[in-house]
Amino acid sequence: MSVKDEVLGIARAAKEASYGVARLDTAAKNRALAKMAEGLLSASAFLKEENRKDVEAATAKGLQKAMVERLTLSDKVIGAMAAGLKEVAALPDPVGEITGMQKRPNGLMVGRMRIPIGVIGIIYESRPNVTADAAGLCLKSGNAVILRGGSEAINSNNAIAKVLKKACSETGVPPGAIQVIPTTDRDAVLEMLKLEDEIDLIIPRGGEGLIRFVVENSKIPVIKHYKGVCHVFVDGSADLDMAERIAFNAKVQRPGVCNAMETLLVHKDIARSFLPALYEKYRDAGVEVRGCERTREILKDATPAREEDWGAEYLDLILAVKVVDGMDEAIAHIARYGSLHTESIVTRDYNNAQRFLREVNSSTVLVNASTRFSDGFQLGLGAEIGISTTKIHAFGPMGLEELTTRKFIIYGEGQVRE
Repeated sequence: MSVKDEVLGIARAAKEASYGVARLDTAAKNRALAKMAEGLLSASAFLKEENRKDVEAATAKGLQKAMVERLTLSDKVIGAMAAGLKEVAALPDPVGEITGMQKRPNGLMVGRMRIPIGVIGIIYESRPNVTADAAGLCLKSGNAVILRGGSEAINSNNAIAKVLKKACSETGVPPGAIQVIPTTDRDAVLEMLKLEDEIDLIIPRGGEGLIRFVVENSKIPVIKHYKGVCHVFVDGSADLDMAERIAFNAKVQRPGVCNAMETLLVHKDIARSFLPALYEKYRDAGVEVRGCERTREILKDATPAREEDWGAEYLDLILAVKVVDGMDEAIAHIARYGSLHTESIVTRDYNNAQRFLREVNSSTVLVNASTRFSDGFQLGLGAEIGISTTKIHAFGPMGLEELTTRKFIIYGEGQVRE
């Protein structure tokens, strides 16, 4: 069978299954999610053994440390996948929710009902946990899903999918509701992106190169974010101990993810009292600081920052630091170099906090908290499907509601249009 025929067959099976998944009631979906979570925990030895093949191959190829970290399935990661599925099961089911009912002058009652999108295609790299996260969210929101992971995680993804599909078959979920494209042939992605009649939405998760490739080749609507250039601005009124904790956590806790801070902006009035102690902590943690001229007047051995550093997504223990005159310069810098992902301000000034929230137009904006909280699980969405920096349809971490759309519903009593 050709790659084209194989992908088309998978997509048609998913389309057929989507009608049945959309009809499942909440209890049936929750039973399946619980069974999926149990299955992952029970099969942890099998999952780690299959994952080991991928990790060894990735290490042999010399993949970056951050990529290998994302690829690894530890007991903690498997437990988090199961916990995510259980949390999704505990969330309210958005399907069928009716809002905005109002009576028109002609007596018609008009409202809107939330419905599944249909078939969701997920194209992703490295992180095999996406297989479970995406399958769970799509099932709870009434969608069928087609999963196409990267070649570096093929054994891990197939193993996870095997466990999930078994759980679905045991709980009455239609066959084809969770599909994995088994080939690593890149042509499979190109064929998938042509199937606008079978697939309703594409969500790519991975590096900027993957996402641009998907956008450039897809005939299907795409939810995307190209990169996460996230900022923390330490205002002149900030509690410096709090600011130090937040700035350290945002960079160091997990540097290889899209919600890690890449640029630290510091108000000039507190830069000399704030930066030296933080710099010592960064050096102890192995962080390379690339600073502007004013930063390097304070931190003499910091690496000089270049223009390209301000828009860089390092995904590593590298941080750009800029001393700014105040709020205006901080907001302007974020508007110019940011990626609409996540920004945070550390401040004790209520008006500055409110202005930052109002004027910074990224998908997640925080006050006195680490950028690392820009995550569906942390924000109460359950396991997220991804983070969108596309303002139309969804913006920010995407959970169940973002995997649905709304249709108009109308109740009449025989009205006809004059």
